[in-house]
Amino acid sequence: MAKNNIDKSNMREVIIESANQLTKGLDLAKDFKAEGDFRNVVVCGIGGSALPVNVLNTIVKSSVPVSVHRDYGLPAEANGNSLVICISYSGNTEETISALEEATQRNLKTVCIATGGKVEEICKKTNTPLVKIPSGIQPRSATGYIFSVLGKILSNSGIIKDISAEILQAVDKLNSVNSSLEKDGKKLANKLVKKIPIVYASNNFKALARIWKIKFNENSKIPAFHNYFPELNHNEMVGYTGLKKLGAKNLFVIILQDSTDHPRIIKRIKLTSNLIKKSGGKVEVLNIKDGSPTFKIFSSLLLGDWTSYYLALNKKIDPTPVDMVEEFKKLMTK
Repeated sequence: MAKNNIDKSNMREVIIESANQLTKGLDLAKDFKAEGDFRNVVVCGIGGSALPVNVLNTIVKSSVPVSVHRDYGLPAEANGNSLVICISYSGNTEETISALEEATQRNLKTVCIATGGKVEEICKKTNTPLVKIPSGIQPRSATGYIFSVLGKILSNSGIIKDISAEILQAVDKLNSVNSSLEKDGKKLANKLVKKIPIVYASNNFKALARIWKIKFNENSKIPAFHNYFPELNHNEMVGYTGLKKLGAKNLFVIILQDSTDHPRIIKRIKLTSNLIKKSGGKVEVLNIKDGSPTFKIFSSLLLGDWTSYYLALNKKIDPTPVDMVEEFKKLMTK
């Protein structure tokens, strides 16, 4: 379908095709394997390039700790027994390049994922393995590519179990439900006009809440926040006490609830929803679709995509560009 006058970069088509990234990612990384007796994995990335790591940690357990480093250089836990994976969708992320340069200087076992850029240049000079993924979209829209590539590298290296079959089954199911998720997202977006979303989930699914929040930031160009149960019941919820006096009617709480959440978490969700409503806040509890862990996560991400997409269109804003980020990067070079 042709792009409309607002969606100039045709993000709708990117969302429609996003599940197929999972299949392509598996193929791109099928021959990549890191040899070594690794005691931990340090993934260096930031922004949209780092989000798939949290998704992978939610879906499959690793035989060794897999941590995310969102900063310059390398963290203290990176050593001779580590596998370092540097991810930069653009290939030019300065924090990730800093980590890659330190990893190569220290001769640590390193693998990179990028579309090209300076990361590719460094990899060619240092003979560092690079899985090159397709370019042309925003990093936050490339979660499927990076997730599958990262998962395949780790499974080929014996660090996690191979979930390729689960991923492929999820792709078919995701494509079959995508149109209904688009309709659901459009309805939810209509409720969020002139609202500030706050996204909650259980500790097990806190990565989902964080990504939903980021989709609202980058696609809808609005402030948004996230937290998780049970932690928020010990602090954040108290902030709703004075909601009526503040006249803060523009807050809208979205709670992502899964059927496998602990029974006490489900009770917390119900009680918290009621208390927020009593304080004058709006709450929508969304049930995560049942299925495999991969299907659960990516179907929820699709709903977040569609909701933030249509919220942008409601505001007559192109959801793709992130002008403030680009302006900030230019300012950083001065």
